[in-house]
Amino acid sequence: MSLNIGIYVFDEVEVLDFAGPYEVFTTASRMHTRRSGDQAPLFNVFTIGQSTASVKARAGLKVHPDFSIHDHPSLDCLIIPGGVVIAELNKAEVIDWIARLATPERLTASVCTGAFLLAKTGRLDGKQATTHWEDIEDMREMFPAVNVISGLRWVDEGAVISSAGISAGIDMSLHLVERLGDRELAERTALQLDFDWTENN
Repeated sequence: MSLNIGIYVFDEVEVLDFAGPYEVFTTASRMHTRRSGDQAPLFNVFTIGQSTASVKARAGLKVHPDFSIHDHPSLDCLIIPGGVVIAELNKAEVIDWIARLATPERLTASVCTGAFLLAKTGRLDGKQATTHWEDIEDMREMFPAVNVISGLRWVDEGAVISSAGISAGIDMSLHLVERLGDRELAERTALQLDFDWTENN
C-alpha cells in the first residue's frame, strides 16, 4: 500500500525546498520497485496548494498544484517548504489546515522557513526545531515557546520534523525515507541521487 506524501506549495515558495523532497521520495519509490519488484509505488507524492490555481515560486517558476487544501487525499506525511512565508503566515485557512493535519498520528515536516508556518499552529511549542541559519533569531523572537536550535541539518521530534535551509530538506527527506522505509532504501536513494547525505551525528 502506497504512503501519501503531500507537499504544500505557495507563491514565493523556495524551489529546492519542495523539489528536493519531491525528488527524494519519487526516487525512493523507483529504488523500492527495483529492489522488491513491487509495481505499486512505495510513496505517492503530490503537491497541494491553497487552491489548484498555479503558484509562482521564487525566481518565477510556475507550479500547478495537484490538489487543494480542500480536496487532497489522506496524508501519511505533510511537507511544508519555506521561502517567503509572510503572506502564508497571515492566511488563517492555511494555518488551520496545517494544524488539523499536524497530529501525533501523522508525520509533518518543514523545510527552511516552513518551520514558521508549523510553529504558527502551536504544534512546535515545547519542542526543538530548526530553520534556515539566517532566520534562527527571527524564529526565536516570534515563537518563544519553541526551542529553536542551530547547527543541525534536521531535528526529529517524533511526529514533527524540521530541517535547516534549502538543501537540508534533502537530508531530512532521506531521513524520512529511512523512517518510513528502511536504512538500505535511504542509502540507495542517496546513491541514485549522487547526493552526499549529511546526517545528524
